Amino acid sequence: MKKSDAKHRKGYFGDFGGQYAPETLMPALYEIEKAYAKARKDKAFTTEFSSLLHDYCGRPTPLYFAKRLTKKLGGCRIYIKREDLNHTGAHKITNSLGQSLLAKYMGKKRVIAETGAGQHGVATATCAALLSLSCDIYMGTVDMARQRPNVFRMNLLGTKVIPVESGNKTLKDAVNEAMRDWTHSCQYTHYVFGSALGPHPFPSMVRDFQSVIGTETRRQILAACRRLPDEIVACVGGGSNSIGIFSAFLSDKGVRLTGVEAGGFGITTPKHAVRLTPSKRSRVGILHGSKSYVLQDENGQIATTHSVSAGLDYSGVGPQHSHLYTSGRAKYTYATDKEAVSAFQMLCEYEGIIPALESSHAVAYAIKAAPKMPKSKIMIINLSGRGDKDIFHVADYLKITI
Repeated sequence: MKKSDAKHRKGYFGDFGGQYAPETLMPALYEIEKAYAKARKDKAFTTEFSSLLHDYCGRPTPLYFAKRLTKKLGGCRIYIKREDLNHTGAHKITNSLGQSLLAKYMGKKRVIAETGAGQHGVATATCAALLSLSCDIYMGTVDMARQRPNVFRMNLLGTKVIPVESGNKTLKDAVNEAMRDWTHSCQYTHYVFGSALGPHPFPSMVRDFQSVIGTETRRQILAACRRLPDEIVACVGGGSNSIGIFSAFLSDKGVRLTGVEAGGFGITTPKHAVRLTPSKRSRVGILHGSKSYVLQDENGQIATTHSVSAGLDYSGVGPQHSHLYTSGRAKYTYATDKEAVSAFQMLCEYEGIIPALESSHAVAYAIKAAPKMPKSKIMIINLSGRGDKDIFHVADYLKITI
């Protein structure tokens, strides 16, 4: 076997990925890898998954021509992939459903998950209720405060939300606690990773479940415009919504793939979560089971991050994104908190769509880039989620009393 083949088999994307996990978790990871390989060939499993995506989640989600936003910006035609119209309000339900079905396939009785913005937590809680699984969700207390509506939703669905007080009290710390839980409970628990990161096989498995976004988008844009888009834009935290839509266009060199990270207060400050733009803090390292770009301090410890959006407030990034960055296939940039909130307001006012703050980072990039593109060009924004969860946080940011 060639060395490159061995790396691919073990879950590498170029030099990134792998399976860096405690020895106690290796049997669980092997079990998941084996079960997933079997399930994806099992007609009963794939039929149930496809049926629930259509009948329960509401797929396919529309590809919408943003006529007023296009006119306002005065450049290329802008289409929006409406992942916000999925059941529970984001793309997260697709992966949560796939992994929860896999948990039942493996005979597990309990699922756990981490969540930042709360959308993955709500999606996993929803799937647990649907499939009669016990569910616990780990969430940093900072995120719990800024995502109060989603905490209550999870409680309504019968899930216990476990507050995390360690570290920065955000997404990284929630993952840490969920991993500790799984280490002691993996015999009867499946950890539903919320993004395309973690030890193999999670990055590939999450990408596969989310690849329906790209498959639908490709079919829809060809039907609407009879050609592929010139650029696809998506926000990048861990990176599941972006890798999901990028996956169908990776071999199309004429389609530019752009990931937008959380610029926070700006990358000249420590208050951001930008991993894929060269800086002193962003270096290759190991975080939560895989090798990727990670924000680190001068001592090599995991650095604290900041974003107005809880879902992008994370120190690492999925390994396939690191590979796409180093190979040059995808371009990565960032939007600041101020730009994201401004984009949030503009999409509300011009299209009647309230976007998630995470997705607003992608919209912010479009606001800057679209006017510079000819009117004949086509840009697609992946609107990964809706912003109901964010309205109180945005009001606080804008110092508006409601």
